[in-house]
Amino acid sequence: MSYEFLDTGEINSDRTLAKELAGWTASLDLRLARRGSRTVLVDRSHTGPLVVQKPFYPENEEICHLYLVHPPGGFVGGDKLSMNISMEQGAWGVVTTPGASKVYRCLGNKSVSQIQRINLTDNSKLEWLPQETIYFNSAAIESVVCIELASNAKFIGWDISCFGLPASNEPLRQCNIRQRFEIWNNGTPLLLERNRYKDDCSALKSPWGLQRCSVSGYLVSTEGDESLVAEIRNSVSSSGGSLFSVTMLHSVLICRYLGNYAEEARALLKKAWSILRPFALGIDAVDPRIWNT
Repeated sequence: MSYEFLDTGEINSDRTLAKELAGWTASLDLRLARRGSRTVLVDRSHTGPLVVQKPFYPENEEICHLYLVHPPGGFVGGDKLSMNISMEQGAWGVVTTPGASKVYRCLGNKSVSQIQRINLTDNSKLEWLPQETIYFNSAAIESVVCIELASNAKFIGWDISCFGLPASNEPLRQCNIRQRFEIWNNGTPLLLERNRYKDDCSALKSPWGLQRCSVSGYLVSTEGDESLVAEIRNSVSSSGGSLFSVTMLHSVLICRYLGNYAEEARALLKKAWSILRPFALGIDAVDPRIWNT
């Protein structure tokens, strides 16, 4: 697949400054493999400011925790990031981030490109749990997460998006955001999640869209059934006008949050994950240590 950068020239006409902002180019390739009873990071290569810390094993040797680190602390127009994660047979990984990602104002026709590809082979498992992404006013980005599964691989992952900074009276008015989250099983699509937000578009404010809410999130699992849907519905509930739902879409279980509080989105999706994990992966949920720092 190939993806083109967005043309966001309508966001800001200051092309002189945009030319001065070349942006960062960064890539990261990771390969995890099973060695006896242990999941090991057997291959790691990177260019530019995108790295992982050493592997951590807060649960047991079978489950390798990795923390993605982007030292600049945020994305600006012209940044191009790509990441490839390969899970070999029997490997089990948990991938998260130390804090929220930030997409700052993009000037001229510069935008951010973030392409993340994940491949899971037989009997491998991956939990994809990055912390939220904050989109500042005039953000422009194409963000793609593409997961390819072997038939008996297992995946749990989430995404949390914060649009603007309403608490600081900085709502998202201008933007050009494309989000794609895809799960494939041996070339067959299981889930194709595609969102497009541009300036003050109807998707940001309509009843069928974000309903003027500033935080949207979802949790997906390739393992689930209707009994698990009922259990999560009975155990997880939102308050204060926020919305939380749980559904089965063929073989994929999906939890969705819509509201105005990133903390609430994290808490509800995390609670759903704690119910999902024993069912899907046979082990109780253990928070990555980095979440407590």
